Amino acid sequence: MPTPPHDPAAGAAAAARREARNTLEVYQVIARVGWIFKTETIIMPAVLDAVVDSGLLRGLLPVLNRGGQSVPPLFAAGPLARLPRKRWALLRTSLAMAAWFGILALAWQPLAAQRPDLLAALFLVLYALFSASNGLNQLVVASLQGKLVSPGHRGRAMVVSVALGSVLAILAAVWLLGPWLEQPDGFPKIFAATAAFFALAAVAPLFLDEPADEPQTAHDGGGDATTRLHVFSGWRTALKSDPALVRLCLVAACFSAVLMLFPHYQAFARDRLGSRIGSLLTWVVVQNAATGVVSLVAGPVADRRGTRVVLLWLVALSAATPLVVTLLSLLPHAVAVEWFWIVYAPLGLNPISLKLFTNYALELAPRHAEHPRYVSIVGAALAAPFVLSPLIGLAVDAIGFRPVFVAGAAVIAAGAGLAVALPEPRHR
Repeated sequence: MPTPPHDPAAGAAAAARREARNTLEVYQVIARVGWIFKTETIIMPAVLDAVVDSGLLRGLLPVLNRGGQSVPPLFAAGPLARLPRKRWALLRTSLAMAAWFGILALAWQPLAAQRPDLLAALFLVLYALFSASNGLNQLVVASLQGKLVSPGHRGRAMVVSVALGSVLAILAAVWLLGPWLEQPDGFPKIFAATAAFFALAAVAPLFLDEPADEPQTAHDGGGDATTRLHVFSGWRTALKSDPALVRLCLVAACFSAVLMLFPHYQAFARDRLGSRIGSLLTWVVVQNAATGVVSLVAGPVADRRGTRVVLLWLVALSAATPLVVTLLSLLPHAVAVEWFWIVYAPLGLNPISLKLFTNYALELAPRHAEHPRYVSIVGAALAAPFVLSPLIGLAVDAIGFRPVFVAGAAVIAAGAGLAVALPEPRHR
């Protein structure tokens, strides 16, 4: 029997119906509620400082965070591309993220009083494992988004997931996170809530309407993942053949200064300005509210004007955060601590910026099979500078916060300058 001719209109209509009934946004909303309990810029540094107050160890957090999020996906990109359906990988990575925080919730109380040294070590190990699971999770989410959501609708999807997720996350923070931060035994409850929401999010992939991909050869899937030679060859080929990808990686590397500096903001407010732990709730709410508001603008503009222009502006505006902290340091401490919440408004740009780095990488990729590779390469570019993060912590201890923050702002601004020359993929 002859194969019926392909009908592009019917295919487009089927894709539109599939987008309409997708549960990927539901997954992202639930995960975002869980994320507020472990906000990277505020809660995680405060947790480590509660065990041991060290600029060096605080500087390790961004290394573990970005290293875990970036290195494992480089090696998983090929195998993921060859999976006919990715939703099962999303379920597994979500359950892994929940498991690490579940273990931390159980172990915190017995170790906190007797062995804080072991607790600090366990926290860093579990944080590294979580970051690796999260990196694989984000790679799967990006691949599913590239597969199920058209480029012109990804901004709308971001608005739904981020704006709605931010509102629900803020409500959860006010209801639960605030009181728990004031309790002596509050951290285990925070970890348990994080684990519960990630486990709940793992249910959503079961309802994804995901068609099976055509079988990919090892070459199509990104190289033979059993040998490092083939993996590195795939990265080199992609970078050599696409100058825009190289420039995007340079922009991402400069932007990583934003992520390396954020653990030190709450330490600055506590050590230099005398802020109280109750301030953490205000900062979390401000940051998540800013993320939700920015998504309402960034999403529609990215759909209409392209991802490039929005990414450029967000990178440029991100340079404001360390400058705001520096300006506050010049004010009397009593005034600065009352206004320190302003710092976390521009930090709300970070989640949107990272999503747009992913969306731009998806648009640069020449075909769907290349989505995991492109996303993982940009993730690696974000992570590469993090080898300097412990040195930043040492610099904060040695020369103070202000010179480090000013230098970081200059690096971020340089990334915005590089982003000006990025092409618009929709015109290629």
